[in-house]
Amino acid sequence: MNVVTLLPADKYIVVNKTILTEQDRKNLVSFYEPIIGSLAVSLYLTLWRDLDRYNFVSANYTHHHLMTLLKANLDSIKIARKSLEAVGLIRTYFKEGEPNNYVYELYSPMSPKEFFANPIFNVVLYNNIGAQEYDLLRKEYAPVSVPLKDYQEVTSMFDEVFASSSSQSVSFEAIGKEELPLNMQDQVDFDLLISSLPKGLVTERTFNKRIRALINNLAFVYNLDTLKMVEIIRMSLNQNGSIDKDSLRLQTRKYYQYNNQGKLPTLVYRSQPEYLKSPKGDTSKKGRIIEVFENTSPYDFLKSKYNNGNPTSRDLKLLEYLLIDVELKPAVVNVLVDYVLKKNNNKLNTAFVETIAGQWKRLGIETAKEAMEVAEKEHKKYTNKLQKETNKPVNTDVPVWFDEKIGRENLSEQEEDELESMLKKYE
Repeated sequence: MNVVTLLPADKYIVVNKTILTEQDRKNLVSFYEPIIGSLAVSLYLTLWRDLDRYNFVSANYTHHHLMTLLKANLDSIKIARKSLEAVGLIRTYFKEGEPNNYVYELYSPMSPKEFFANPIFNVVLYNNIGAQEYDLLRKEYAPVSVPLKDYQEVTSMFDEVFASSSSQSVSFEAIGKEELPLNMQDQVDFDLLISSLPKGLVTERTFNKRIRALINNLAFVYNLDTLKMVEIIRMSLNQNGSIDKDSLRLQTRKYYQYNNQGKLPTLVYRSQPEYLKSPKGDTSKKGRIIEVFENTSPYDFLKSKYNNGNPTSRDLKLLEYLLIDVELKPAVVNVLVDYVLKKNNNKLNTAFVETIAGQWKRLGIETAKEAMEVAEKEHKKYTNKLQKETNKPVNTDVPVWFDEKIGRENLSEQEEDELESMLKKYE
């Protein structure tokens, strides 16, 4: 669209595409204002106010109305509007006329959990407010955990309370809470990338949606520009004009290491984000183990399993798959590695790892504690099932952190030695 001068007489209406609550107001100030500024937040709240008397569609207003309420000029208001658009809070539509007309669609802010989990917003927020303010905000929104070990759930089921009815079924599409996905440009220029490759070397299907996503992920993780990715892609093409995904990952890693004095890929070398770590101060043995999982990079954790030797390229590729493709958090990867190695005779069986990783991703597992709990739960289900089928006790080797008794400080001498050996590697 051509650049259009915004005039005070230009009209607009506001359309509410979501359900907005008082908590959303708080989230705007806590999370968005440090990033987009106070004027942008004020603009959003003003557009929200314009809806009050008309519910989901406002009356017609002029932009002079906004100038009066916000005590700002139109250039500042336009910049504020673009900030709201960039972070997914509004969509803007334009129709030329005398005067010009705009439609502003409002969408919900992210919830605190979504904001802290977003790899871009979370980092920008941290950089803008600093470690001290960030830590205070994280503590304010930390989930509350109530011990339920001695309780039994007695929640009623729907069919226990309500009887079946034969009345005619009806359906209606109602408004719900809507958020806009973060809209980002490609990390690489795909037009330049494709034109830089020989025409006979690639086909229309070479750069499908999945391949483009992988190229973007690798370019972001390894901080590579378009022309550098061209070099790597040349080495990853097969005779059919398709990109071998495994080769692309391998060549990208080699390129990065060659140009960074053999250093490791940053994501594999990165430990758990601060906002997903447990509160400090838990000195119990289980707490110390969780601290290891949270403060050790997946590479260093795996390296310790090799007695500080270098992991094989196969195992390193598996780590990259878990972190880049499945998008598991570093501490969760560490728990997964520890669990599989113990259960599988010190072997990282790819199929076994991928099965567990897929399940944990679907369950939304993001912390070491959550991963440990779900691993124990699944193991108990498996052993109980096996015992029923075989009618024999099942002795399955499991990690030292597996049993609740670790929290009661009454481990056997062998378990105590194993735990201390594990902890010493990281002290």
